[in-house]
Amino acid sequence: MTSPTMELIRLTACQAVDALLRGEVSPLELLDAAAARIGQCEPHLNALPTLCLDRAREHAQQISDGKVPRGGLAGLPIAIKDLNPVEGVRTTYGSRIYADHVAARSDVLVEQLEREGALVCAKSNTPEFGAGASTFNEVFGRTCNPWNVTKSVGGSSGGSAAAVASGEVWLAHGSDLGGSLRIPGSFNGVVGLRPSVGRVPRGLRHPFNTLMFDTLYVEGPIGRTVEDVALFLDAMAVPHPEEPLSFAPPATPYRLHAGRPEAPARVAWSPDLGITPVEPEVVEICARAMRRLERIGSSVDEACADFSQAVDAFQTLRAAFFAAEHAGHLRDHRDLLKDDVIWNTEKGLVLTGQEIGDAELARATMCSSLLELLGTYDLLVCPTVIVPPFDVDVRYVDEVAGTKFDNYIHWLVLTFAITLTGCPAVSIPVGFTSLGLPVGLQLIGSHRSEAALLSMAAALEAELGLVTDLPIDPRGEDGRSLLG
Repeated sequence: MTSPTMELIRLTACQAVDALLRGEVSPLELLDAAAARIGQCEPHLNALPTLCLDRAREHAQQISDGKVPRGGLAGLPIAIKDLNPVEGVRTTYGSRIYADHVAARSDVLVEQLEREGALVCAKSNTPEFGAGASTFNEVFGRTCNPWNVTKSVGGSSGGSAAAVASGEVWLAHGSDLGGSLRIPGSFNGVVGLRPSVGRVPRGLRHPFNTLMFDTLYVEGPIGRTVEDVALFLDAMAVPHPEEPLSFAPPATPYRLHAGRPEAPARVAWSPDLGITPVEPEVVEICARAMRRLERIGSSVDEACADFSQAVDAFQTLRAAFFAAEHAGHLRDHRDLLKDDVIWNTEKGLVLTGQEIGDAELARATMCSSLLELLGTYDLLVCPTVIVPPFDVDVRYVDEVAGTKFDNYIHWLVLTFAITLTGCPAVSIPVGFTSLGLPVGLQLIGSHRSEAALLSMAAALEAELGLVTDLPIDPRGEDGRSLLG
């Protein structure tokens, strides 16, 4: 017999919010269901190491009593990545430097989500300062993949993706610089959307500063379905005076667009963006999804923009970002930083103006090339990650098909190449390896085209029919549930 808790956990975020708005379930009932599920799954996952259930219960009671607005999320429990401050809650950024830090104020996105009725019940695990695409740190340890707890969840929003896949929460917040919403989406069999720059306001990461005019790093949603992600984006995408790049959302909610799936007319498909080896099994799973797109009426051509300068340009601009954000941490707390953060910051500190200028020019060339392609095609599509989930104890992928990568970033090339263009991109689950591990497909649209992108992603999602697989119990290497 299915327990009441599991009946609630199995609702999509949209179904749960609709039930809240109809009065069929209360915010406190959903919060109790989330707390019970977290208690079951956390010993196996370590996705949500910091809980703030009492704070969430107080908010839930205020919503139920009519003291605060219900908002578009109506009392739905969510998780916030541990890079974003939540008032009165331990916020560590995954770093020993801030291991005992308690935020005095929530950042602007958290404040906005709580105005929309989100119950922030937990902070999700992340690598130190979000540096890396495998989720581990010296404060909380590693996060394990619910599909196979011996595998990585990706990163840096790995805790968020694992929490959504396992049903600990219905929605989770993440952020993305080199692929940190899309890669965990792929590795955990969920949907991760990187919005256009400015679509979602970014808060200042007190007690250190975020670059207000940076155009690499964005905040965004993770959910089990495309429609769930659209619902969350509706709650996020509100301009804020503290975010100078933010802009107004479209008149029609994203959820309505996602609820009206429309297959793209013409699709450009690239198995590798012309710049990297990709595991053959990943390519074949994604190619099968392309054939399914053709079945629902899309014309698919193998075509791509010119991303030949992506690796050098991104490495340079990311290093400049790290130098700006972490030079003080390097100066004052070098002994507490992981090697990858030290390397990336030091790389940035010795860059010349010529190197940064060349990277910006290369970025502009790549963006122009992609926009020219998207003048002919509705989407550019490629695998999200070059490999399926790997061993949880491996820090990063250092070789694929004889090509060696000499740093922790290079293997993220399929996502960071798209970051450089500023275009929105979504990773949706499209299949499983022979070992039962999820594989994601990255769909890229033109600037500020999230509405159309979500509609087209929903069309492929409906054709593939994988949504019913979620949520899942944490599984061992033999594929069996660890919950008994």
